[in-house]
Amino acid sequence: METIFGNLQGLKSSQLKQLQRLYHQRISGDRITTPEFAQRLAAISTELNQPICAYLNRRGQVIRVGVGTPRQTQIPPLELPRYGAERLSGIRCIATHLKAEPPNEAALTAMALQRLDALVVLNITGTGFTRRGGGSTGYVKEAYLAHLLANSKQLVLTQSSGITIPDANLYSSVSPPLSLDAIADQDFLDLVESLEAEFSREYIAQEVDADHDRVVIVGVLTDKMTSQQFQDTILELARLVDTAGGDVLQTLQQKRSRIHPQTVIGEGKVQEVALTAQTLGANLVVFDRDLSPAQVRNLEAQIGVRVVDRTEVILDIFAQRAQSGAGKLQVELAQLEYMLPRLTGRGRSMSRLGGGIGTRGPGETKLETERRAIQKRISRLQQEVNQLQAHRCRLRQRRQHREVPSVALVGYTNAGKSTLLNTLTNAEVYTADQLFATLDPTTRRLIIPHADTNEPQETLITDTVGFIHELPNSLMDAFRATLEEVTEADALIHLVDLSHPAWLSHIRSVRDILAQMPITPGPALVVFNKIDQVDSEALALAREEFPLAVFISASQRLGLETLRQRLSQLIQYAVDDDC
Repeated sequence: METIFGNLQGLKSSQLKQLQRLYHQRISGDRITTPEFAQRLAAISTELNQPICAYLNRRGQVIRVGVGTPRQTQIPPLELPRYGAERLSGIRCIATHLKAEPPNEAALTAMALQRLDALVVLNITGTGFTRRGGGSTGYVKEAYLAHLLANSKQLVLTQSSGITIPDANLYSSVSPPLSLDAIADQDFLDLVESLEAEFSREYIAQEVDADHDRVVIVGVLTDKMTSQQFQDTILELARLVDTAGGDVLQTLQQKRSRIHPQTVIGEGKVQEVALTAQTLGANLVVFDRDLSPAQVRNLEAQIGVRVVDRTEVILDIFAQRAQSGAGKLQVELAQLEYMLPRLTGRGRSMSRLGGGIGTRGPGETKLETERRAIQKRISRLQQEVNQLQAHRCRLRQRRQHREVPSVALVGYTNAGKSTLLNTLTNAEVYTADQLFATLDPTTRRLIIPHADTNEPQETLITDTVGFIHELPNSLMDAFRATLEEVTEADALIHLVDLSHPAWLSHIRSVRDILAQMPITPGPALVVFNKIDQVDSEALALAREEFPLAVFISASQRLGLETLRQRLSQLIQYAVDDDC
């Protein structure tokens, strides 16, 4: 029996049969509709006193019938044909409307989300009659024909919200009121071919960076955040996406008192995200918070493109940046631990062998096999991380046996730690104005004057992985071997990017992460970097907040002598304190 979608409450069995019979209709492939089919659809809608929608493929077959508006009966994105951005979906919708008015914004939005070949809206009269032989007539007052435009990538700015949203008038064309005969005389194939030719030209013009993900960022401002904290989070997420190799096309935001448990954002905002992704040609949506596996599934089903969270973006950056065997090992462990709970398929698709009635089956499914393989791989990687931990511990013991003091560089990502290491020790560590430019800890020898004797003293300085606000737990666990360089160092240099507007928040984030370390780190010297990029007001504020801090510019080699002297005093204090 053919399925009827939408609001079926109160429908009689005879009415359901009328709707089901629509599936047996067929229209010539080169016609949008026929007067007979449109009148029959309108007659059923009049009897139900509800709008109905019939969806047809390009062969003229009815593939879906729904009771409700085009918005209420739209086909889920995952059930639509998977064509490229230069193609339409190959489906058209014939919809009835109880009021005498053109297609509204919701109907045009549904057309855009589904990339329909065309949308025909039939305004019904509320009266009509059935002719002898079963034909219906007189039910349609007027009809409108709507289709997408190839320049649908245009957007308008709403000044009230400060964000850009698609405007229905820019991505669709709506005809004036037409008669059924005028609609039926339209050459449907010619219309579709000309539209797809325009879309193809538009698509080719945009394929300059086809190897980059085209990203829409979604942020949610809750009662727990200030507006400034939220804006800093969104800007940082945009930097993360850029570092990962994606192009941010659009940022959408919503203010909510609490997160929606199924979709994080409200239903209307999900529709807006889907439409924005559709009109911009985005292939990835990134949320500013961690998503549960169920939330990812729900969002992808409604938006129709891949959805990831902030943690997955960070993991992707780590995977790109890891150079050493140890770094790659720790990144893989973090990725697998993140991936394991997100494997889908539990329920009816799962089966197992058993020893009793009702438990016999074909054995393990592919999902169970994959989960078992990932768990084995995680166990093996954890053993290797433990071995790496032991190896680093032996290296540290060797250094301690030589009684060489050690200093660890810590700080928010992109604070300039690698640049400072290069400047102080003439190392050749990779540096770039990117988040997480380097992941692998690098240790170099540094000669500084002794605090008491002023004679040259050998010190080891280690550049560590950058921190970030709400560093994912999986990374904290996987990189514990690397982070131990921080806890085992005699002293820390806490480097701060003073040119960043959220530097105070960065200091708090780094201190929060240090507080979570299993072993309390040694004393820390706060060092403000990039003073050549800030004004006197920012310098004065930082000096007032942190009177004992050192102010430098690693790239311009400013304040380094003061840093060496203060570092020598800090090491002397730390060593004496240990004794």
